Amino acid sequence: MSYSVLLSIQMSNIKFEELPLSPEVQRAIADMGFEEASPIQTQAIPVVLEGRDIIGQAQTGTGKTAAFGIPAIEGIDERNRSVQVLILCPTRELAIQVSGEIQKLAKYKPGISVVPIYGGQPYDRQLRALKQGVQIVIGTPGRVMDHIERGTLVLDSVKKIILDEADEMLDMGFREDIEYVLERIPEDRQTIFFSATMSKPIMELTKRYQTDPVIVKVVHQELTVENIDQVYFEVRSSMKMDVLSRLLDMYNLKSSIIFCNTKRMVDELVSNLQARGYFADGLHGDMNQNQRSNVMGKFRNGTLEILVATDVAARGLDVENVEAVINYDLPQDEESYVHRIGRTGRAGKSGKAFSFVGNRTDGYKIKDIMRFTKAKIVLQQVPSLEDVNEIRTTLFFDKVKEVLEKGHLAKHVARIERFVNETDGYTPLDVASALLKMSMKEAKVKEKGAEVEKGLSAAKEGMDRLFVTIGKKDRIHPRDIIDLLSQNSNIPAAKVGDIDLYDKFSFVEVPTEYTSEILKSVGRIEVDGRMVVVEKSDKKGGDSGRSERSEDVGFNRSGGEGRGGNRGGGSFRDRRSGGGERFGSDRGGDRFGSDRGSDRNDRGGDRGGFRKRRF
Repeated sequence: MSYSVLLSIQMSNIKFEELPLSPEVQRAIADMGFEEASPIQTQAIPVVLEGRDIIGQAQTGTGKTAAFGIPAIEGIDERNRSVQVLILCPTRELAIQVSGEIQKLAKYKPGISVVPIYGGQPYDRQLRALKQGVQIVIGTPGRVMDHIERGTLVLDSVKKIILDEADEMLDMGFREDIEYVLERIPEDRQTIFFSATMSKPIMELTKRYQTDPVIVKVVHQELTVENIDQVYFEVRSSMKMDVLSRLLDMYNLKSSIIFCNTKRMVDELVSNLQARGYFADGLHGDMNQNQRSNVMGKFRNGTLEILVATDVAARGLDVENVEAVINYDLPQDEESYVHRIGRTGRAGKSGKAFSFVGNRTDGYKIKDIMRFTKAKIVLQQVPSLEDVNEIRTTLFFDKVKEVLEKGHLAKHVARIERFVNETDGYTPLDVASALLKMSMKEAKVKEKGAEVEKGLSAAKEGMDRLFVTIGKKDRIHPRDIIDLLSQNSNIPAAKVGDIDLYDKFSFVEVPTEYTSEILKSVGRIEVDGRMVVVEKSDKKGGDSGRSERSEDVGFNRSGGEGRGGNRGGGSFRDRRSGGGERFGSDRGGDRFGSDRGSDRNDRGGDRGGFRKRRF
């Protein structure tokens, strides 16, 4: 028996849009947020689409479900309600998972029905689904065999049989069940095996039931990464955001890259970071070149502290002095991990790499990464708030040591001695403790002041920067600022530029040609019973101070305490997916202007804690 062998390496990956897939499947893949096929998908999908038998060697978590699921969907005759694809899985958990993934991929093909059948679920529910007619059945070997024996699962029209985690099924003693099923499927079929290993029992099944199969393997590059401190945390998905915030604060990171696996997660994470006041923005395949250049320009010059990106968007980035890389989502393959963390620790400098391990699959992935990269990735406990404060104190004392080593402190020593002598009951240690406390508070105030200075930076050429007297404490989203301007003036929503949200106010950039009309129409506007002011912002270093109206909302030009809040704001791009909908008059719920429709109480908490009627 002859075999064809395809070897897949990281650099050979292609984008899904380059594959010969139907528009419906491409749209579903885009909705799921994926841009690039994983190594196993890159090699397996074209082969399966050709109708060849295949043995795919891939671990759990490498994207193998889509590697066989996408071609399975593309081969379905939607007019035929008979079973055309049968997928066997070792456990009911995997059967449910595979079924869910295939249903997502087939969401824009309404003529395709998918059903999982497995032990532990009542037969009557499965019988009703099978009786109605389904084209794709995913099941465990035992329950599939039961339905065949009952005559409730007819396999006469099956064109593809797929064994997912075939080695696992053999290890669990399902060989007889598998052979029973294979022998009852028409010989004119495509037989697909996916297995983590190429064991002797697998090769025996292959020899008996496959015809000239293509073997697809992923060749792992054994790359090592030096100068990078690599750790991982076991974190539930619901806690990732909190742990991320602690890491950013704990290490006082000023330049870091966070990697996510999907475009949707990039947008979601950026919105969450910005809502917490971090200077963050995203980079993914849906952004045009101007948007990319704008984001990267900010990241390189330090205006942006956190870059959230997908692997595809980050390819080819060359940024110096990245302090840390954070794998918010673990990558699908080992080489991507190496390429990700290689963004830090460059030119002999040290760097940090943090990875979040959220479930059992991630646990397998991190072990594979350590094995193939020969890297020691240390499990650490999630830092507590006390740990964060301790690290900040340690960083402060490092700076104290530097000052002590430089010397020239005689004058200051004399002043401390005089203070202690003139003040009863206080020791030099008491004085040092008070100074430490004051210094930590001052550091926070300086952070706020620096953020205000960023808010006052000059607008881009051809744009004006407007000051708006509502901010994060009013529980607004960038989308709301866009709607405020576009619905009450002539500026199209798409023309609104960068938005910076702070606690009590915001900045927004607009093309210069719209400025005059916006100030005339929206300069002073009543919103939910309060007056909102929109005015042109002074550029950094301008001669004139801000108007009295700005002072009324707590704005202090020197970056004083009037700002309030935590870490100020972040630079927002106009993300249509990140916030609320446009409030046009045809929706009967305009927030801005009482003459545009009824109130919007029915839209209550759609955006995570927003008041039902905010404006």
